Amino acid sequence: MDLSTTKRRALLKVIVLGDSGVGKTSLMNQYVYKKFSQQYKATIGADFVTKELQVDDKLVTLQIWDTAGQERFQSLGAAFYRGADCCVLVYDVNVLKSFETLSNWHEEFLKQVCPIHLSLWQANPVLPDEFPFVLLGNKIDIDGGNSRVVSEKKAVDWCASKGNIPYFETSAKEDYNVDEAFLCIANAALAAEHEHDIYFQGISETVSEVEQRGGCAC
Repeated sequence: MDLSTTKRRALLKVIVLGDSGVGKTSLMNQYVYKKFSQQYKATIGADFVTKELQVDDKLVTLQIWDTAGQERFQSLGAAFYRGADCCVLVYDVNVLKSFETLSNWHEEFLKQVCPIHLSLWQANPVLPDEFPFVLLGNKIDIDGGNSRVVSEKKAVDWCASKGNIPYFETSAKEDYNVDEAFLCIANAALAAEHEHDIYFQGISETVSEVEQRGGCAC
């Protein structure tokens, strides 16, 4: 095998959290499949999509986990969160409650994932204030922005209070800022990727994008 032709490959797990109906599934479908549906169908339990992209000299496979926003699915268990490299929080800029519950989602994730990292990666533990988050304010296209109830400043201030979390305003419907947001997510996940040291060498480069679906009804 010619080592000069091998690439470093990273498999990164991204968890997407937020209230039901904020557009988590739509954002993922727009990013991976470039598709948007007006029909709303609630996610049951958890589901995932994967996408490959090039980040600098690395071939990155993002495994993006979509979660149900209903309260009965909020505690999906430690197994679901295990191995996460980044957490994406999503809210609807037109629904105040979806913004107000962000802190709950943030705390729930840290409660689940940090003890896992502390026990599994003792050599380099992940602390709550170090784990990478990205916040997406979705549905900015609705009513030309006239119906939004959460200002950009309010969201930015919230991010600052949580350790300067990166923030993007997005529209899954209009494909606005979606690629940019997920590139940031990939970079944030890569920054934490050394915790897992998941590398594959000599992977065939014949497949430019992986679009497979799987999941579980937890």
